[in-house]
Amino acid sequence: MKAKKILFLISMCFLFTTIILPAQSRVTDLACEHLTDPLGIDASYPRLSWKMNKEKKGARQIAWQIFVDSDSMKIVKGAATTWNTGKTSSDKQLIVYAGRSLQPFTKYYWAVKVWDEEGKAIISKVSTFETGMMQMKNWKGQWIKDSRYVNLKPAPLFRKAFSIDKKIVSARAYIAVAGLYELYINGNRIGNHFLDPMFTRFDRRTLYVTYDVTNELKTGNNAVGVLLGNGWYNHQSESEWFIDKAPWRSRPIFCLDIRISFSDGSIQTISTGDGWKTTPGPLLFNSIYSGEQYDARKEEPHWNEPAFDDKKWSTVAYRGAPSQQIVAQSMNPITGAEKILPVSMNKINDTDYVFDLGRNIAGISVLKINGAAGTVIKAKHGERLYSNGKVDVSNIDIFFTPADSTDLFATDTYILKGDGNNETVQARFAYYGFQYVEVTSSKPINLTKESLTGIFMHSDVPKTGGLNSSNPTLNKLWAAANNSYLSNLMGYPTDCPQREKNGWTGDVHLAVETGLYNFDGITVYEKWLADLRDEQNPNGMLPGIVPSPGWGYVNYNNPDWISVLAILPWNIYLFDGDSKPLLDCYAAIKRYVDHVDETYPSGLVPVGLGDREAIHSKAAVELTSTVYFYEDALILANAAKLFKQQADYEKYSALAVKIKSAFNQKFYHKNIWSYGSGYQTELSAALYWGLVPDEDKARVAATLAESVSKDSVHLDIGVLGNKTILNALSENGYAELAYQLISKETYPSWGYWMVKGMTTLPENWNMQSSMNHIFLGEISAWMYKALGGIKPDPAFPGFKNILLHPYFVSGLDHFSAEHESPYGTIHSSWKREGDKIMYTVTVPANATATITLDIKNNQSLYKDGTRQTVRNETYHSTIMSGTYQFEIK
Repeated sequence: MKAKKILFLISMCFLFTTIILPAQSRVTDLACEHLTDPLGIDASYPRLSWKMNKEKKGARQIAWQIFVDSDSMKIVKGAATTWNTGKTSSDKQLIVYAGRSLQPFTKYYWAVKVWDEEGKAIISKVSTFETGMMQMKNWKGQWIKDSRYVNLKPAPLFRKAFSIDKKIVSARAYIAVAGLYELYINGNRIGNHFLDPMFTRFDRRTLYVTYDVTNELKTGNNAVGVLLGNGWYNHQSESEWFIDKAPWRSRPIFCLDIRISFSDGSIQTISTGDGWKTTPGPLLFNSIYSGEQYDARKEEPHWNEPAFDDKKWSTVAYRGAPSQQIVAQSMNPITGAEKILPVSMNKINDTDYVFDLGRNIAGISVLKINGAAGTVIKAKHGERLYSNGKVDVSNIDIFFTPADSTDLFATDTYILKGDGNNETVQARFAYYGFQYVEVTSSKPINLTKESLTGIFMHSDVPKTGGLNSSNPTLNKLWAAANNSYLSNLMGYPTDCPQREKNGWTGDVHLAVETGLYNFDGITVYEKWLADLRDEQNPNGMLPGIVPSPGWGYVNYNNPDWISVLAILPWNIYLFDGDSKPLLDCYAAIKRYVDHVDETYPSGLVPVGLGDREAIHSKAAVELTSTVYFYEDALILANAAKLFKQQADYEKYSALAVKIKSAFNQKFYHKNIWSYGSGYQTELSAALYWGLVPDEDKARVAATLAESVSKDSVHLDIGVLGNKTILNALSENGYAELAYQLISKETYPSWGYWMVKGMTTLPENWNMQSSMNHIFLGEISAWMYKALGGIKPDPAFPGFKNILLHPYFVSGLDHFSAEHESPYGTIHSSWKREGDKIMYTVTVPANATATITLDIKNNQSLYKDGTRQTVRNETYHSTIMSGTYQFEIK
C-alpha cells in the first residue's frame, strides 16, 4: 500500500510539471509487454504501449516522448537517463524499448508525453515494469525434488527456515517448477494463481513466476514452504496421447530464489539447496486430468511456519535443470475469475447430493463440510445427468484409463479429519469441465445449496468486446461462445476442459477471431506460439497437439490444422498491430510451408483431418487442406513484404499463385459455378479464403446461397465450414441469408443448441460428446464483422484504420458492438425507428475509419444531420476519430 501511495505522488508530481488539459484529454492504459506494471520480465527490449483518450472529433497524436529510469524522481523531473527519447514526431502507440541495457532484478519507472493535433502536450501517469532473472546464470538456487520414483503418489512438501536481521526494503520470490506448485511464506499462500507454471514442452522450455513478497517477510525467524503437484510433467494415469510416456517425465522439481533487499543496500538470497527438508504430504494423489485424493488426517499443522519441528523430515534430492531455457512467465495467469453459486441442490439421500451451477464451466468446486473423522467424501464433476438425477460422465471419460482403482475421473476424494470445524474439499492441481457436482459420502452428512461454490478458472485475460441485440438467441450464442473460449484458455488454448485438455492446433485458428474480438489474449497466444516453435522438427513438421509428448506428428501434420502457425500470428498483427509474434514465427512458417511444398509439389494437399463434425456432407479433404496451404503461402508472402524480405516475397507469392491455379483446375466446375461436390463447406471455403476468380465470385456465391436454401436454410457443415459459411455469404451479397442461418433454431443449427439450454458450445451438432468446445465458435466473430461491421484493415493494422461495413439485416431491430482496440473503444450500433435506421459509430482518438453503407435507391443518408452523396447504392467515406450519427430514411 505504501508503495502505491508513493507511485501516486510521483505521478501527480509528474502531471503538474507539464500542461494540464481538460479531463477528457488523457494518456492511459500504459502497458509493458502487453501487461500492466509487470513483475519479473525477461525481455531485453520490451514493448511499451499506451492509449490517447480524447473525445473531440479528429483527435490524434502527432508526437510522443518516452521517459524510462530506475530512479522515480528522474521521471518526475523529466530527466530520465535510462531512456529519454526526446520529442519524436510519430502517431505510433506501440514502441520497442531502445534505451540503455536493462539490468536484472530492477524496477523501472516510465511515462509518456504525447502531443495532440493542436500541438498540446498530454502526460501520462507514471507506470512501472520490473525485470526478473533475464539470464539463467543469475539463478542462485539448485533444482531439488523429493524422490526419483515417478510413480510415487503422495505430493511432496518442502520447507526451509531462515532468519532476517536487517530492515527489509523489498523482496521478490522467483520460482521455476517442472510440475505445479503452491508457495507459502510464514504460513501464508503467495499469490492467487492456479495451476502455475503453465504447461510447456518441459524439456525445451520451463517457466518461472515472480512474486512481490515484501510484506510476507519479517525481521527475525521466517519459513518458506512449497507443495509440488504433478501437472503434465509427471502424468501418472495412462494417456491416449502418451503424456505418461513423455520424454520429459520425471518427479516434479523446482528451483527457488527469494531475493531480499535491505535498507543498507545489501542483498540476501534464500535459495533451494542446503537446509531444505521434504516429506510426503496429505495430498495422496493428484492428476490434472482426472482428479485428486486428500487425507486431512495426515496434515501436519503449521508445516510452513518458522517454529515447526522438521527433524523427522528428509533431506532433499538434487538434479539438473529440466531444460536450457528457464524463462519468465510473462502472461495473464490462471485465476478463479468467477465464483458461481448453485441454482439448485438435489438431495438424493443422506449420503448423495447433486448440485447444479446452472451453466457449464471449466474449473473446480469448493465444498465446505463438517463430519466425523475418516468419512470419505467424493465430489464428481460432469456436464450431464442420468435420468435418476446422478452425474453422468459417459460423454467425457471415453479416453480415461485410471492409474489404479482409486483414480476416479473428474473426482475429488477427501477424507475428513473431523476436528469439529468446516473442512474444505477443493482440488489444487486439477480442473474439470462441469455444470453438475455429485457429492457422495461414506456416512450420512447434511448439506445445503450454500455448501458448494463453483470456481470458473481460466487465463485471466482482459475483456475487449461486447455485443447486444434484439434477438435473444444471438445474445445467448455470443455468451456461450465466450464461456467456451475462456473454458479452453488455461495458459494454452485447449479443445475441451474435460475429455482431452489438449492444445489442438486447428481449434485455435478456427476460434482466433472470436478470441481476439472478445478478449486480449495476446500474452497467452505468444506463449503458445513459443510452444509451437519448441515442437517444430528441423524439417518443419509439427504435431496436431501442442505441447506434445511426441504424439501427433505423423497423421496430424497437415495444413488444415497446422496453419495455425501462420494464421494466429497474422491475426494478432491485424488486431493488435504488433508484428513481433509474426516475426518470431517467420522462420518456422517458412520451414513448414517449404516442407508441405516439397512433399506435395503439385500444390494440392491430399491429406488432413478435414471438415470434422460434418452433419451430412463432408467436404473433400484435398480441397480443404489445399485451401489452408494457400492461406499459409499468402500469409508468408505478406509477412515477407512486411519484413522487407523481397526474395521470400516473390517466392511465396508465386507459390500462392501455383496453389490457387492447381486448386481451380482440380475443383472448380465453371460450367455450374461450383466447387468440388457443391457442398456448403467447399463453396464457402473457396469464397472466404479467396480462391475464386474475382470475376466469378458473384456466381459462386449464388450457388452457395442456392445450396443453403435447398437445405431449408440449415447448416450442412463441419468445423472448417463453420469458419467460412457465414462470412462467405455476408461478404458476397447474402447477409440476409447468413442472418437467417445463424438465427435458425431447429436442428441442425447453432440456435438449436440455445433452445436446448446450452450455455457453452458443444463439440458436435447433436450434442452427444463434449459440451464445451470452441472450434464451432466463429459465430461470435461473425457478429462483430457482419452485424457490427467492425474489421481490422490489413494496410493499417491494430485498428489504426477501422473497416466499418455493418449489414442492417431484416428481422433484427437493433444491434450494438464494441471492441477495445489498441487505440481505444470502437463502438458500432444501429437500431430501427419506423422506416428509419439510426447508426452510431465511435472511432477512438488517433484512429480513422473507412465506412461503407449499403443504401437503397429509395433511401437517403444523413451524417450528423447533413445529407450525404450515395453512388450506386453505396456510401463510402473515411472519417476521423470521434462519434458520428448516421440516419438512413
